[in-house]
Amino acid sequence: MTYKGYVGKVEYDDEAQIFTGIVINTRAVITFQGSSVDELEREFKASIDDYLAWCKQDGVEPERPYSGKLNIRIKPAVHERAAVQAKLSGISLNTFIERAIEQALS
Repeated sequence: MTYKGYVGKVEYDDEAQIFTGIVINTRAVITFQGSSVDELEREFKASIDDYLAWCKQDGVEPERPYSGKLNIRIKPAVHERAAVQAKLSGISLNTFIERAIEQALS
């Protein structure tokens, strides 16, 4: 489920016979639930809207899903190999890593 850039992951709780969900692309804890698909979608959107309204009311910048900035830790030898290959290819290390991730995801 997606709404305003936020992604919800849904599971079914067979004991309570209800769908429960959580927004997975933010550190803020945003949850929702519903007993039908329609109710679940409505509650998902309401939870996002409530979060954004709370941020506005408190003067807090809402956490936006993924800024595009990523700080990673890799072995120095892998870092070096990637940097050398990027230079040999005439591209930045950032572009090299972005292409590698895109290739892994396709």
